Amino acid sequence: MIGAGAPNPGVALAEAAAKLVGSPFRLHGRDPATGLDCVGLVVAALSATGATPHAPSGYGLRNLSVDHWLRFAERSGLAASPGPIRTGDVLLIALSHCQHHLVIAASAASIIHAHAGLRQVVRQPLDPTWRLHIKWHVAQQTEG
Repeated sequence: MIGAGAPNPGVALAEAAAKLVGSPFRLHGRDPATGLDCVGLVVAALSATGATPHAPSGYGLRNLSVDHWLRFAERSGLAASPGPIRTGDVLLIALSHCQHHLVIAASAASIIHAHAGLRQVVRQPLDPTWRLHIKWHVAQQTEG
């Protein structure tokens, strides 16, 4: 269950992501020891909270469609997040017309993400030039 026993699953997700800072970058990477890409970061952080994420495959650094991200979010227990950015939100950022990137909000103003240029997972301020495309939060699970 996502965030089982945690008072705020978003905070739990952000804390799990923070533990991955410094992991190496690797396209399609899913193991923090050998490397993570942006999807791998979200998958690893969700897994650390007890979730069972369903990562997309077959994507590249450039994609015109975001359909695979939408299916990933829905299948992984993420729900649309209205309002301002909150700790633990998963953001789909449009870096350019055909380059989309998943990041996790460490706070309303900072993110944790797999930085291809720096070749590692980093925490940094949210870049105001990046366009927020979609925002999700960890859906609360109910018993029964």
